[in-house]
Amino acid sequence: MILHTLLSYEFLRIVWWLLLGVLLVGFAVMDGFDLGTGMLLPFAGRNDLERRVIVNSVGPVWEGNQVWLILGGGAIFAAWPQLYAVSFSGFYIAMFVILVALILRPVAFKFRSKREDAAWRRRWDMALFIGGFVPALICGVAMGNVLQGVPFRFGPDMHIHYDGSFFGLLNPFGLLGGLLSVAMLVMHGAAWLCLKTQGPVAERSRAYGSIAALLTVVLYAVAGVLLWSFVDGFRVTSALPPDGPSNPLLKTVEVYGNAWFANYAAHPALYIVPGLGFAGALLAWVGFRVRAELMTLMASALGIAGIILSVGVSMFPFILPSSIDPRASLTAFDSSSSHLTLFIMLVVTAVFIPIIVAYTGWIYHVLRGKVDADAIREDRGHAY
Repeated sequence: MILHTLLSYEFLRIVWWLLLGVLLVGFAVMDGFDLGTGMLLPFAGRNDLERRVIVNSVGPVWEGNQVWLILGGGAIFAAWPQLYAVSFSGFYIAMFVILVALILRPVAFKFRSKREDAAWRRRWDMALFIGGFVPALICGVAMGNVLQGVPFRFGPDMHIHYDGSFFGLLNPFGLLGGLLSVAMLVMHGAAWLCLKTQGPVAERSRAYGSIAALLTVVLYAVAGVLLWSFVDGFRVTSALPPDGPSNPLLKTVEVYGNAWFANYAAHPALYIVPGLGFAGALLAWVGFRVRAELMTLMASALGIAGIILSVGVSMFPFILPSSIDPRASLTAFDSSSSHLTLFIMLVVTAVFIPIIVAYTGWIYHVLRGKVDADAIREDRGHAY
């Protein structure tokens, strides 16, 4: 017996659909507070010392947090090659802009405090702000566009054609998704700063975080209402064998209003997922108000997870719908890698993900505690 046949193709496809969601949530939660602190840097820090406190709160961990971005990209490349082809080519300019912003961050971290020049440091502070704001905004815009459908199609030779443009992504619902993403990551960054700093920086972060948490609730609710009222969803109307070939053109798809809520209607227990999005953001707001620092960070992470996972639950089995040729839409059951590839990747993931999680947990344990402004002032015990 060939070992990989012990797990069915259907099971592996569903597992990798779940793992894709886990990796996206991992990136948003782990790297999200880095991006959030970057966006808060010009506002929570009013002088150079306070901004150095903010930078040093994420200085020891930001590089490790970006492992989740690499894992997510690698998983898409290996497990969902057609999704990788459409998203990384069709969203090429958007991806390039995100990449430039993410490159700015490490450069700014490394060079900001190399010179005792106020103008020099202000410029790198702005780079850190851009490095946080731009990825947060564009990732949210991309999610909003995915819910509306992406303008791609397959040619006769199965070559993928993307008929959209970068500015076409900046539609009202897409921008709403971007604003929601910015709000929830500012909330998360503020929760981190409340946990890791003290004094004026923590107080300002608490104020901004409270506003961001309420904005997250409001924007998420507005997005849900608009999704119900104005955004058409997709539904497979033909047979879709869960162990069938990876050829999206073998099915038929219809587009109609409220389709993204069909899974919730069929399985009401799934409402717990968007419920976690609302509950997490509201609990984070409460945490900011009562100064429960660790609870606030955990609640913020829960809210982010609920918001992101609710998109996947709404769309299942779709992964990337096509707005110009619905039949070409990619689903979890017709756009994956081979049975053997998914099995090998699952084995590798089962070995290395626990190692990454354990190492990350150990790092955070070792580096626990608040950043000491006096240590930074006296040039001891800090990274930047």
